[in-house]
Amino acid sequence: MSQLGSFVWGIADQLRGVYKPHQYGNVILPMTVLRRLDCLMDGKRKQMRTLAAQYPNATMLTAKVRKECGLDFYNTSQYDLKRLVSDPDGLQANLVDYLARFSANIDVFDRFKFGGEIATLAEKNRLLLVVRQFSEVDLHPDRVPNAAMGDLFEELIRKFAEASNEEAGEHFTPRDAIRLIVDLLLAEDAEALTTPGVVRTVYDPTAGTGGMLSIAEEHLQAMNPSARLTLFGQEINDQSYAICKSDLIAKGQAVTNIQLGDTLAEDRFADRTFDYCLSNPPYGVDWRASEEAVKAERAAAPHGRFGAGLPKMGDGQMLFLTHLAVKMRPVAEGGGRAGIVLNGSPLFNGAAESGESQIRRHLLESDQVDAIVALPTNMFYNTGISTYVWVLDNTKPAERVGKVQLIDGTSFFTKMRKNLGDKSREISAADRDRLVRIYGAFDAQADEDADHSRVFATTDFGYWTITVERPLRLAFEVTPERIDALAEACGGGAKGAKGPLKDVDPQRMRGVLQTFADAHPGVRWTDRAVFLPDLRTHLKREGAALPTPALKAVWQGLSERDEDAEICRDTKGAPEPDVSLRDTENVPYGWAPPGGTGDSRSGEGRRDEVVADYFAHEVKPHVPDAWIDHARTRVGYEIPFTRHFYRYVPPRPLEEIDADLEVLVKEIMQLLRGVEA
Repeated sequence: MSQLGSFVWGIADQLRGVYKPHQYGNVILPMTVLRRLDCLMDGKRKQMRTLAAQYPNATMLTAKVRKECGLDFYNTSQYDLKRLVSDPDGLQANLVDYLARFSANIDVFDRFKFGGEIATLAEKNRLLLVVRQFSEVDLHPDRVPNAAMGDLFEELIRKFAEASNEEAGEHFTPRDAIRLIVDLLLAEDAEALTTPGVVRTVYDPTAGTGGMLSIAEEHLQAMNPSARLTLFGQEINDQSYAICKSDLIAKGQAVTNIQLGDTLAEDRFADRTFDYCLSNPPYGVDWRASEEAVKAERAAAPHGRFGAGLPKMGDGQMLFLTHLAVKMRPVAEGGGRAGIVLNGSPLFNGAAESGESQIRRHLLESDQVDAIVALPTNMFYNTGISTYVWVLDNTKPAERVGKVQLIDGTSFFTKMRKNLGDKSREISAADRDRLVRIYGAFDAQADEDADHSRVFATTDFGYWTITVERPLRLAFEVTPERIDALAEACGGGAKGAKGPLKDVDPQRMRGVLQTFADAHPGVRWTDRAVFLPDLRTHLKREGAALPTPALKAVWQGLSERDEDAEICRDTKGAPEPDVSLRDTENVPYGWAPPGGTGDSRSGEGRRDEVVADYFAHEVKPHVPDAWIDHARTRVGYEIPFTRHFYRYVPPRPLEEIDADLEVLVKEIMQLLRGVEA
């Protein structure tokens, strides 16, 4: 930790006993922000108060302060921190008043719930000690430039996160993962890396404590010191929002660039798009709280953020994926790129034409998916599951148009000396450089990298789900057990009776069916076309003719499936499907018979031809009486990432296993002999 960071965090010694270590940040972070703002206003307070007297309208006052003082905020109080500590008896009330007199855009203290902390500090006789020590820290921009202030605040955030690492991962993305995402996004933007004074915008819709935004800025400026980045973000959690906004204020970013709110329910930057978009949304998040707003927006804007489709209620991360796709700068304005960390489910969850599949279809068919990189497991603080970086691009270079690169980065990691929550691995600079090199090489990989990269056409992930039907074959017998079951199903017109036989008298049904059985002793019909006329004739003769639904219930109750029976046909002679034998098959766009060459790029254009060939080669030989119900055919997209990098590992030879077992048996026998002795 830096000397300044250690000094500021050292003030937390005053909090021991009153706060637990993981709570220190509740005081240290807002006080650091307050001291920075306090220093920024040095020499400008009198002018601010004069302007406030002249311009009672807050909007006008903000504009005047920005013009004459060079700040995006103001405070009309008579106090600063040094003056506050000169009145120990009135410190609590004066500090609360001081905070209340900031302009409305400085809402971070409310979000930190700092008023409650002030009351606690005052009650425990710690308020004066803490405020006095912070008043002695010089955080004026002449002493601590924006970059150094940003570093200080990030150090404090990390320290706070480490002290409470059981929850840190929820709002804090590891730096090594962020650096990889930023490198991947910048890999196709040579101008950003080399052009002096280049301007870029970066946006994070799940900003958390601002780590992604801060690292993006730091990383780009390390590669191009003259580059200028404007950072934007939105965050739903009050404290994370306060930390993020405070960090950006410390860096000199515009106060309004960080917004509080639910990104899915309300996009606070609806009128803006960005050069780079980054996000690490919560995995498997339930989006029920945003459901009404999301569905209303989709209905009003079918080509907007959620027009492609809606995932299951428990997989809100895919909504952030579609959100980022529309937040990239339009192609006409130079285009944009996005990087988002997701778990494995968005690759394959959802059947054909489900919301999830439709989202994948939209992104792939619009050629916005540039690459997907599998990260090592145990990379994040709060989960050890497999995670993937999706890289989106709406202005791909010519060689990448219509293609998607999959990169297996699961083996590129270094073991950490000390775990942080679930995080036990990190991507070193060397690992990151190699992954970026693999991404840049695209389909011209070096020999040592070839096993880690695959390039596919976007249509290679498309498929048709076809419904395979088999004919209904029924045999009929009028047995005592079936007669009893049908009689029990009859309601006799009783109140509350349900089903097609609700109005049929059970005794009447039993008697009619028994006489039918007596007239056909031991007969087993294997053709419905023969059985039904016999049944109808008997019912008519007995004066017990039934309406069609009731008659159907009767013949179904007297039947059983029999593969040797004749096919049941409808009134037009077409075979009726047996729903119990109904099956589905997924036919890849590029499927070809053995020895043939498939081409997925024609997609829907060759549906009939490809499906017919698949059916003839893969289905018909096994079930000759099957057919396809084309009305049920659906289009789906999935990305079976793991399958493309699967490596067969043969089992150990039996001789080797036997030898190991023999050694173990000998060891066990020696131990047993030792016990007996």
